[in-house]
Amino acid sequence: MSLVTSFVAELIWAANQAPNLTPLGKRRLLKRAIVIIREMRDQAGIPSSNSPADALTAPRETETAVDSLDGERIGAALLEAAYMIRTLRIVRDGKND
Repeated sequence: MSLVTSFVAELIWAANQAPNLTPLGKRRLLKRAIVIIREMRDQAGIPSSNSPADALTAPRETETAVDSLDGERIGAALLEAAYMIRTLRIVRDGKND
């Protein structure tokens, strides 16, 4: 299993356990996801728009407000990050073929 696949699985597991995770654990997962998404977009040749419509805006906002959000919102953010990473892997791997 690749590191990306392992991290996607970790995000999905964490999303299901979000109410039980510590704020630090939630923040670390979201930060890792943001870094991975940014790197994978670069590898796939997808530029960042640096606008409020950028796909990374929501994960960044969630990460900074993690202390004030409920488990359901954090879980949704983790699932969205997993979906983005999975989609970017497909795009990136398709460009390499």
